[in-house]
Amino acid sequence: MSYEDWMVRILFVLVLPFIGIFLGLLYKGFDRKITAMMQARIGPPIRQPFRDVKKLFMKENIVPDHAVPWIFNAAPFFALLAPLVALVYLPLGPFEPVMEGYGDLILLLYLLAIPAVAMAVGGLASGSPYATVGAQRELVLMMSYEFPLAIAAVTIAWKYESFSLATISSTPIWGQVGAMGAFGLFLIVIGLFAVLPGELSKVPFDQAEAETELGGGLFVEYSGRNLGVFYLSEAVKMVVVGTLLIALLFPHNLSQWYSFGGPEFAGYVVLNVVADVLFFLLKLLIIIFVGVSVVRVAVARFQIDKASYFYWVPMTLLGLLGTVLVVLEGAI
Repeated sequence: MSYEDWMVRILFVLVLPFIGIFLGLLYKGFDRKITAMMQARIGPPIRQPFRDVKKLFMKENIVPDHAVPWIFNAAPFFALLAPLVALVYLPLGPFEPVMEGYGDLILLLYLLAIPAVAMAVGGLASGSPYATVGAQRELVLMMSYEFPLAIAAVTIAWKYESFSLATISSTPIWGQVGAMGAFGLFLIVIGLFAVLPGELSKVPFDQAEAETELGGGLFVEYSGRNLGVFYLSEAVKMVVVGTLLIALLFPHNLSQWYSFGGPEFAGYVVLNVVADVLFFLLKLLIIIFVGVSVVRVAVARFQIDKASYFYWVPMTLLGLLGTVLVVLEGAI
């Protein structure tokens, strides 16, 4: 790799965190506005998440007397760091991942689990009984939704014979299967969309926070900068999970079907890149709308045992059935 290529990669690594944070807060604003409209409310302006973060970072950062200070303060930053690192392994629209390798899909699954673990550790370190209950719920939920997510990832990787996300996203999987495999993939898609609100701790899978039961649960003792960093972590993770679903299932670009022509820059046709980026942002908005906004409006919060059962039994069996159909089609 040439010196220029390394410089471009370093530049992307420096810029990606700001892109991820901006998109995360923007889509969080869209989610809140759309949810309000579906509930016949006016709702906050789309820019409200930006205001929330600004206000939190201006507030005093309080550490409880009964907390373990260094763990309490470190947990939010680990929760934010993991999804920011995950961004460099994800294709964003027409742009290839900044970093890639054979096992980056497995690495992404581990990175997605870190924020939940960090929140649980931070809650336990706060010393609050409400946060302790919230931490236990978060860990139970994480162990529940990780299984159907792993089943979907392994099935798709098996079909491509590769755990490289760049390889998987280079060719849409729907063109690699027949009718039986397509139905199996459709079942896997249902499971992945069911995992989405659990990964993001959204209703009906926000048992770890549960304001009406635990007063905020994991975050009951957090304030100021630390709470703001957790807020950013949740926003960036929304972008990461949505982008992962796009890379696995819907990696299509508009320029694959129609070329807009026009001038070129650094080997890219500018108008094609603009169209592909806008198409990527639209796909991300649709995934968040279907997997988060609609679900949180239509379904009330589950009890933690029912949430765990939902992932361990119906969604796991659905994912395994989809896997069997994909594998059987490949064997016929």
